[in-house]
Amino acid sequence: MATTKNTKGKDKTPPDPNALRVEVQPDDNRSEKLAAMATAGAFTAATMHTYTDAGEALGVTELLAAMRKAGDETVAGDMGRFERVLTNQFLTLDALFNNLAQRSGRQESFKGIEVLMRLALKAQSQARATAETLALMKNPMPYIRQANIAHGPQQVNNGTPTSAGKNQSPPNELLEHQHGNTLDIGATATAGRADPAMATVEAKHRPTNTRG
Repeated sequence: MATTKNTKGKDKTPPDPNALRVEVQPDDNRSEKLAAMATAGAFTAATMHTYTDAGEALGVTELLAAMRKAGDETVAGDMGRFERVLTNQFLTLDALFNNLAQRSGRQESFKGIEVLMRLALKAQSQARATAETLALMKNPMPYIRQANIAHGPQQVNNGTPTSAGKNQSPPNELLEHQHGNTLDIGATATAGRADPAMATVEAKHRPTNTRG
């Protein structure tokens, strides 16, 4: 629950520890003020107050101030608070593991042993994950960017870089001689050496076309 405090007059009513006190100036819009606090996560203090079970000894407004201080430390790069919290959580989870493991050893039925050992191993797994997170915060892994470095000139074919002079199709060659003499397909061929008896048929021995 959020309550606004007017700075004009002094309110002698004792503050409600469960209420979040917000100071509003005369020119401030109350709805905009509450919307800004809601989007900044200020109402999380009320949720945290419920689960701390501290009662009226802990005020929501004071809890919000401490949470904002923790957020400012994170923005500034000071992770000491979170490292201490993770360390305490690891110790608590380790204590849960030992307690559940010892209780499982005192069970007489297999079902009781199985249930408690499952819970003990879950606590052990969470403790290990917490320790790994803490180690990663203390020793962050460096970010390595892989560079694609190729030696020699490059030629791009359809988006794939290949070395110049390799995997290139030979140009289409015309049926011409090197000196520009075209191939005469109408010239008579000479007799081959394999069968010298077969001579080239001369034009005078060719039959004439008698049709027409």
